[in-house]
Amino acid sequence: MTTTVAVRTAQDDYTTVRTAIGVYPITAPLVRISGGDRYEFLDLFLAKSSEYVEPDTVREALALNQDGSPFAILLHFEIGDDSWLLPRTPVSVDALTGYLEALDAPADVTVEVAPEGWGATAFEGPNAWAAAAAFVEFDISGLTLHGVTESAVPGEPAALAHLARVGTTGEYGYLLLSNAPEAGHAAAVEAVLAQGGAEVGAEGLARVQAEAGMAVYAAGFAGLPVHEADLAWMVDWNRVGEFLGSEELVKPTAENAKITALAAPAGAAFAVGTPVTAGGQQIGTVIWQAPSANADEELIVAKLDAPFWVPGLELSAADRDGADTPVRTVTQPRVIARSLTTRIH
Repeated sequence: MTTTVAVRTAQDDYTTVRTAIGVYPITAPLVRISGGDRYEFLDLFLAKSSEYVEPDTVREALALNQDGSPFAILLHFEIGDDSWLLPRTPVSVDALTGYLEALDAPADVTVEVAPEGWGATAFEGPNAWAAAAAFVEFDISGLTLHGVTESAVPGEPAALAHLARVGTTGEYGYLLLSNAPEAGHAAAVEAVLAQGGAEVGAEGLARVQAEAGMAVYAAGFAGLPVHEADLAWMVDWNRVGEFLGSEELVKPTAENAKITALAAPAGAAFAVGTPVTAGGQQIGTVIWQAPSANADEELIVAKLDAPFWVPGLELSAADRDGADTPVRTVTQPRVIARSLTTRIH
């Protein structure tokens, strides 16, 4: 007797994250930073100060290159006597190592990229809180957004683990950091499956992220400066001159071109670099197209000249077949997260 196993599609994964829970391994390199002067070290390159960071919390921070271009968006965890970093945007171990080694770290600071034995797993969706409850001994509603708590890995009583409430999709999200990463991932998968969720791949997840306004997680920065990549909100402009690359930053104005989300008819496909036009005149360029995981429409990201990045404008772009295709600037989040009306209990 032959058993047929259904192959999941990106649309399946998208639906899972939007309606249930999707679990996936974190493949980006972790960084552990220890030492009494670690905040001084972090302030050398993070675009927001560490001065008021609380213990047992996690935040997102932007790191720049020397020329002011974005290097990476990083999660910054404060756990015990250590700071941890986890890239949200694509970056290799070698690139991250080289970046951190080039900084003038205080003498008592130790930086470990990809510390041996540590790893992470994440799960997101409107029911993610129910799976997270398996990893703590208190009411999971007590773990607030951007909070971090000690956790346990079922079946690994000696393992060190921490559960953070943080996500990438606008739905409920949790991240399990552990020195027993394989067991932690297996436990997360088991907890998610028990609540009707599933393991999900990168494409379905990237589509949800893009609809939430964070296409950058999958697409990267496309070589754009901070003001055109629409990342100025991640910069503490009162600290210009105090962190790497900040003196090269350009403050955004209403006259700047910047990235914008555009909706297109379902099934339309666009090449990177395709001109976006208004009345036959080029006013922008396609930067990235989100995976076709939402059957209602396609979603693309383009750099548009001012003032064409305002929502609700009807524009055009040639698809991969050369056909002139209508595209429309849209607001984000593009889809209202079900988690906004789902109570943690």
